[in-house]
Amino acid sequence: MSDLSILFPGQGSQEPGMGRDLAEKWTTAMDMWKFAEKESGLALREIYWDGDASAMAKTDALQPALTVVNLSIWLYLKDSINPVATAGHSLGEFASLSASGILSTEDTIKAVALRGKLMSQVANEDHGMAAILKLGQSDVEEAVEFGAKESAKELRIANYNSPAQYVISGEKAAIDVAGSMIKEKKGRAIPLPVSGAFHSPLIQEAANEFSSYLSKLTWNTPAFPVYFNVTAAPESNYEKIKKIMSSQMTSSVRWIEIINNQYNAGVRNFLELGPKGVLTKLLSANLKGKEYEGKGIGNIEQAEAIK
Repeated sequence: MSDLSILFPGQGSQEPGMGRDLAEKWTTAMDMWKFAEKESGLALREIYWDGDASAMAKTDALQPALTVVNLSIWLYLKDSINPVATAGHSLGEFASLSASGILSTEDTIKAVALRGKLMSQVANEDHGMAAILKLGQSDVEEAVEFGAKESAKELRIANYNSPAQYVISGEKAAIDVAGSMIKEKKGRAIPLPVSGAFHSPLIQEAANEFSSYLSKLTWNTPAFPVYFNVTAAPESNYEKIKKIMSSQMTSSVRWIEIINNQYNAGVRNFLELGPKGVLTKLLSANLKGKEYEGKGIGNIEQAEAIK
């Protein structure tokens, strides 16, 4: 397809048994799991193939494990598809870096293993995130501004997922205040099971350390455009890409703009590689009234169908 974009999901898309069927059939995928276990120091296959939901939600394990699943499916299919663009949601952006050739597979797995450790280390019981549903962007922005001002605490929109789905991130006191206005506006605020205020300045310390690590990796010119979370636009200069990624951890995920910008650039087919199909479901809200095709590939049976 000459109008195909590859999408990679992020945290929240994990599910029991993910990646197992492909790894047990294909040595390359199994080797990636073993490499990720070595880099993270965690028994990832035991956690995700035999573990429980609480263990699977832990950031330090989730980030390398989900990246391995995303990249396993990509590597299994890459000779059968011809994307003109890619994008990944938050953590998923690192799979896009690898798929486009900006970073090697090995450096990508090393990076997300460290990212997961650093983000788990900034855990703070006073910080959190909440999904906001049934409200438009202006109402969410108003509630966030109100929550931050009234509580005198940090609060911002972390994810612009769709015109009716946003995620706010900050200090819980501010989230609670914002939640009161969200309720008044007939919206819903759902606390997320995360250990920190991701995509906010409250994890700047972790972002600084991660940025220092990223600067030491080998960065390459992408083989096809990556639409970045921070800018919602493609960038081909790898030095600029390195700077963009150094601020990704504390910046908002501009997913609504990313999908619409890809569509405006000619993308009509979207293929999500990873579990659950969360990003595929978001397409209908982000491209309402527009013609497109969207499909999720989360296991070997689905992958074989298009190989």
